[in-house]
Amino acid sequence: MSTEPIPFRQTSKRSQNQKLILEAAEKVFAEAGFAGATTQLIADVAGLPKANVHYYFKTKEEIYRRVVYNIFDIWMEAASAFDTELGPSEALCRYIDIKMDLSRSHPNGSRVWAAEVMHGAPIIQDYLEGRLKEWSTDRGLHIERWIANGEMDAIDPAHLLYMIWSTTQHYADFGHQIETLNGGVPYTDEQWQAAKLSVKTIILKGVGLSVV
Repeated sequence: MSTEPIPFRQTSKRSQNQKLILEAAEKVFAEAGFAGATTQLIADVAGLPKANVHYYFKTKEEIYRRVVYNIFDIWMEAASAFDTELGPSEALCRYIDIKMDLSRSHPNGSRVWAAEVMHGAPIIQDYLEGRLKEWSTDRGLHIERWIANGEMDAIDPAHLLYMIWSTTQHYADFGHQIETLNGGVPYTDEQWQAAKLSVKTIILKGVGLSVV
């Protein structure tokens, strides 16, 4: 077996094609769901031959898994903003800001995730039971410490996290509804900043904190 490295140009092209396919798949799965999506439709949206899609991904389920895992990894990276060495106000504000921005930059991924969970998470149940549960448990312990120290009101940490997730992801999952109520146009940057401030203010005030 040859041990010569793959030329950079070849690896770059491969990475570019995979990125095109996954971006197209995210859009297709968000609009058509897993059942309604086809590799041909994904190929059409990506602007690539169907054979190219199958070269990189053997099945539709493999593409779907990559799409779902990608958005989960992005969310877990954002979760690092929930720096528990900070005080509760700053930590929660940072986390909400980033989750809101991800809803704006990755709306299709959020919609795919929501549909997956609503159908019983047949593909990502292992992620829910593993990485997500571990992270949630760890952050819950830190929230309980803040409560014990008198830094915030006594609430169930799980419900605080659920509130943050549902509120921030609403701006992706129900983006069409928000756009419709906004006169048929997307939020401007100014409106988006106002939305972020409103969400932070409502959630933080609900646990006895102020926006920083």
